[in-house]
Amino acid sequence: MAWVCLSAMAMAQTDSLRLPIAEGPFQPTLESLANYECPEWFRDAKFGIWSHWGPQAVPMNGDWYARGMYEPGNRHYAYHTNHYGHPSEFGYKDIIPLWQAEKWDPDRLMQLYKRAGAKYFVSMAVHHDNFFLWNTKLHRWNSVDMGPKRDVVGEWQKAARKYGLKFGVSEHLGASFTWFQSSHGADRTGPKAGVPYDGANSNYWDLYHYPAAPDDRGWYSKDPRWQQRWYDVISELVNTYHPDLLYTDGGVAFGQAHVVGLSMIAHFYNQDIARRAARSPLDSKGAELLLNGLPRSPGGPQVVYTCKQQSGGRWVQDIERGIQPVIDPHPWQTDTSIGDWYYNRNWQFRPVSWVIHMLVDNVSKNGNLLLNVVQRPDGSLDPEVEQMLEQLAEWNAIHEEAIFGSRPWLVYGESAMKVQGGAFKEDFQYSAREIRFTTKGGILYAIALGWPEDRKITIRSLAKPSGSDVNRIERVSLLGYDGRLDWEQTAEGLTVTLPEKKVSEFTAALKITGSALTNVPFTMPPVIVTPDARGRIQLSPDAAELAGNVRPERRGGQLSFGFWDNPQDSVSWTVRFPAAGRFRVRTACASVHGDIGFVVEFGRQTLSGVARRTQSWDNFAEVDLGVLVVREPGDVPVRVRPKDAGLWQAVNLRTITLIPE
Repeated sequence: MAWVCLSAMAMAQTDSLRLPIAEGPFQPTLESLANYECPEWFRDAKFGIWSHWGPQAVPMNGDWYARGMYEPGNRHYAYHTNHYGHPSEFGYKDIIPLWQAEKWDPDRLMQLYKRAGAKYFVSMAVHHDNFFLWNTKLHRWNSVDMGPKRDVVGEWQKAARKYGLKFGVSEHLGASFTWFQSSHGADRTGPKAGVPYDGANSNYWDLYHYPAAPDDRGWYSKDPRWQQRWYDVISELVNTYHPDLLYTDGGVAFGQAHVVGLSMIAHFYNQDIARRAARSPLDSKGAELLLNGLPRSPGGPQVVYTCKQQSGGRWVQDIERGIQPVIDPHPWQTDTSIGDWYYNRNWQFRPVSWVIHMLVDNVSKNGNLLLNVVQRPDGSLDPEVEQMLEQLAEWNAIHEEAIFGSRPWLVYGESAMKVQGGAFKEDFQYSAREIRFTTKGGILYAIALGWPEDRKITIRSLAKPSGSDVNRIERVSLLGYDGRLDWEQTAEGLTVTLPEKKVSEFTAALKITGSALTNVPFTMPPVIVTPDARGRIQLSPDAAELAGNVRPERRGGQLSFGFWDNPQDSVSWTVRFPAAGRFRVRTACASVHGDIGFVVEFGRQTLSGVARRTQSWDNFAEVDLGVLVVREPGDVPVRVRPKDAGLWQAVNLRTITLIPE
């Protein structure tokens, strides 16, 4: 070990903390970490599964239970007091023994995860609840001495190694010191007003932490004692298990400019180089080259550090429950879940279509998908979760060549959605109009995020402009189909006719070979909405052009436009009226606000509506917008926008229906 040399500023910042770093080329500076290169295994892997699991699963009431149970007005507090008693008498420390993990079989689960396509697996090591899931020498509150009395991290690692998966751990400890301070409080009203919760008892401060300073309320604590504690704990975790991936729930611990978090990243990279150098002469030579200033494989670290912060390639940026809007030149990762983060009896699980579309979209943009597969408190999976994993395995058996080991193409795809990307933006309703590209071994894959009803896919990026020598296509085939496809290439694009029988309900993946393949710029044509057999016109979310972060979501059992909190966002369609006529225009809205005005523009005509308060985002009330008079046939642009941007508040809006009169 080397003791890191700190600048005067860093010394003042850390109060002479002890931050041992393994010998190696990386130092705790942004300049030094810029020499990191993401290993190929991670770029090839694309898909990982995460076990976000621990004592907080016991109440089956969802994420952040250990904090929310100490916050009157929080749903966790209400549940806890109703089922276990007041937190002054029955606290989180009393939940921990109830976590027995009696049906947890890591070997069986890892087989399921590998079959579903996972190439790496991540175990929760410690959440904000400060309960360690490994065999630690630093903390009595751990899964070996309490609860299931098993080394959860160690057993997961053994199973992952057995089935050839890379292994990672997630740590959420950095935020724990301030996150858990609610346990020190007391009710302000009611029969228990003023009675301290059990976290105020100093006998349990090794679990709940001692009281924070009044001004220490950020995600990361300013207290150097807690910063030292974090470093000691995560060092033990890394030095004991040597994971392939280390995930931090937040940005670089205690700030990007802070030496504590940067020291851990440098140590994580250096210890991996040293271990591989000790195992192999080739690695030893590579490590020697790296020490001479050439940080390239095979001497570079083969581990991945990921946190929720842009890095410029110094580590892998993680985006919680979100996407990138375009290709990122640096590998990145989405972490998300098929449900709540911890088991929640009130949440519905995501359908497999959502998982597949998220995976394909990420991969097309140089990203990976880390998916939390929600476990019950006993460690088992619900039947519908196992069914989803089986569906995913069936899809991967056909489509894996377009995903794993692939790289982005020149553009990520063709999309009718104009999204900004970022964290907590993942509820997109994709359709066959959305195409994503990947490439591998000189082959281009074009993956439609659905099976088109007319069985035709047109890829406008692969047009053959008149007189040009680009996009010389030689062969087009469909993954999962052995027959011959009919296809035609024109100046408008490559149009492929799919077989009558669907290969997949979720995607259609074309395998394209040729020479001089390049993306030809184009403008995405709008979907033309036409009347149905009864003359009705349905302006639905899945056919709309979206601008901003408004996007389709399923509420009250139907699709609607949700996340519409920005007055600059809008939705639009193109409607083809075959004849003149009159139409009654109706929609339905949900809002926890009230009297929110919006406008529907039909070319030069406008109709106005008001979304009334419905108390819940799942309760919709019908809105009659009046009568639209169409004076002549033709295509008409339709756009929905806020009536007054300054007064706009979030609204969910369902399909707009035009009923002939």
